[in-house]
Order: sequence, then structure tokens, then C-alpha cells
Amino acid sequence: EKLCISEPSNAYDFGQIVNSVNANKDKAACADLLTVTDPKKLPVLLSNKLDGEIFLIFIQSLKCYVVGKDPGLVYQHLFYLGKAERFKVVLALLSKTEKEHIQQLFDLIAENQNHQYSLEDLESLKRVYEL
Repeated sequence: EKLCISEPSNAYDFGQIVNSVNANKDKAACADLLTVTDPKKLPVLLSNKLDGEIFLIFIQSLKCYVVGKDPGLVYQHLFYLGKAERFKVVLALLSKTEKEHIQQLFDLIAENQNHQYSLEDLESLKRVYEL
């Protein structure tokens, strides 16, 4: 059954949707959620709930469904995800393979570059992700 996703108004609603998406490993629904969520609100909506599973489904959803359509939105999400509470902890616990997924997403953003960010911006953001 397809999740109906609208922009979450608070961290609780966002958390409920993320948990549901994550439980079903529904990358398409996760992509829908990230598409309707203002990237600037991501750190507040995530609150202190960011963990490796959520982080990875965000990365995979952006890679599979969003980067080809809107690389600027993906850049913005990665930028603000880097400001989320627990980001550094999650990053430190990722495996080599998981880091490769992030690298692939950055490669796709570079290939689909648009006016919303420069390659310098992208390089700077890659350092935040320790790539």
C-alpha cells in the first residue's frame, strides 16, 4: 500500500513517517518525503533521531529517485543533513560500502550539476561527509 506523504509540520510527524518508510524500506516514499520537506527544516525535524538506518535510506532514496530530477534539492538536503544532531556520530559508524553509496550520490550530483551550487560548493560539502 502506497504511503500518502504530505509535508510534516513537526518533528513528531516527520519521525512517524520516517519510521514507517524505514520499516518498509520504501525508498520511493522516502524520496517523496524528502521532496516535500524543506531542506532547511531537516535538522529540526530530525531532532536527535538521526541514526545509520535513517541516514542510509535518505542517501539511497536521493540517489535512486531525486538526483536525476532535482540535483539542487539533493545538494540542499545533504547540506542540511550535515548540520543535523548526531550527524558526526552516524558518519563515524558507517562502513566502507556505506560511504561508497554517499560517494556515488556526490558523483551523480556533480554529473547533473545545475546553477544552484558550484563544483567548489560540492567539494566543500564532500569534506563535511569526510569523502
